[in-house]
Amino acid sequence: MKNKTVVQSWLTILTLCVGSTTLAAMINGRVVGVTDGDTLTLLIDGHDQIKIRLVEIDAPEKKQAFGNRSKQSLSDLCYNKEAQVDDKGHDRYGRTLGRVYCDGVDTNAAQIKSGMAWVYDKYVTDRSLYLLQDEARKERRGLWADSDPMPPWEWRHLKQN
Repeated sequence: MKNKTVVQSWLTILTLCVGSTTLAAMINGRVVGVTDGDTLTLLIDGHDQIKIRLVEIDAPEKKQAFGNRSKQSLSDLCYNKEAQVDDKGHDRYGRTLGRVYCDGVDTNAAQIKSGMAWVYDKYVTDRSLYLLQDEARKERRGLWADSDPMPPWEWRHLKQN
């Protein structure tokens, strides 16, 4: 009887712990700026602005091939629209990391599906994004129309050296 109570207590604690880690903070606001294909500015509470870096994807840099098209794509999806951000923490630049939904559209996935960003191998947790990327590559959408597209992390590395 005592062992059953101990097991039930541990199961309750485990359930509470797992449940609390799956509840993510959601940030709501209006998109008031788009920096590039994976970064936007959100206006919350009518006066506070925060930078949001879309997690798990990496879009071409502005001076890179498809950089402007990627920015325009994110702008078309989100600019001046209500957005919900699944807050995943902050990066070293102080930006909020998140999965962004504009008018109910998962913009992180949409950028991959339209060929306007890569799955960011180093940080990806949602493996289903690879299926969207493979489909975009096969259909030669967006940056995949290029004969040899260069991932932004490689482009940045070359620019540093």
